[in-house]
Amino acid sequence: MERLSVSVVYFSPTRTSAAIARAIAAGMGNVAVKEYDITCDAPESIRLDSDIAIMAVPVYGGRVAETAVERLKHVSTSVALAVPVVVYGNRDYEDALLELKDIIGEQGFVSLAAAAFICEHSYSRPEMPIAEGRPDAEDLEKARNFGATIVAKFAGIKKGKELLPLQVKGNYPYRVKGTSAPIAPVVDAEKCLLCGVCVDLCPVDAITIAGDKISTDPVLCIKCCACVKYCPEDARSFDTPYTAMLHEKCKLRREPEYFV
Repeated sequence: MERLSVSVVYFSPTRTSAAIARAIAAGMGNVAVKEYDITCDAPESIRLDSDIAIMAVPVYGGRVAETAVERLKHVSTSVALAVPVVVYGNRDYEDALLELKDIIGEQGFVSLAAAAFICEHSYSRPEMPIAEGRPDAEDLEKARNFGATIVAKFAGIKKGKELLPLQVKGNYPYRVKGTSAPIAPVVDAEKCLLCGVCVDLCPVDAITIAGDKISTDPVLCIKCCACVKYCPEDARSFDTPYTAMLHEKCKLRREPEYFV
């Protein structure tokens, strides 16, 4: 039997979308996997020729993250079945999964299965956690099991079973997002060593270092908070009233949802 080929494509500033996508691929067994990280590199063009493409992105305000939308439009195929996957911070993914399915459909992909997983919210803080530590071991095991389910469905199609249009949760027209205020994480100058880790992590090149000065452009910033979570000196912080609100209202553990 010919070895299944799988492309794993992800936009993952805080590495949670990547973790879920990799776990799904791992659950698919002995497959040939090729990764495409579109987090910090805007691709001019990616043409996939794999059997199945796993496409994983975060949810921002109930929609696919805008930067992910822009970059996915440069990923296309003529042959691949796809598995759209969204990860969200324990509030709700609303129309994001439907939107992702539609976006990749416009690029030539046919959705074989889909899922929504929970990850630690980008606004989560140690003193006000929001889905802290997720995806956890249980989430990753469920992702691997989902991968096995995908392979089983693919095998049925190869044997001639009809592939019906995939129905997922969401509404069209998609929810309208509110205007995002131009704010960005701030730096504690006494802690910051100007190491440049945050510069390398920023998906939209919003952070710059010039001499002994570091600055973040609030207009460019997408508030992914990768720079906050992975600063080795804990020198960056992002304060917003939404953290307290989400911490209070989104405590109940939510579980992944699958569409096969």
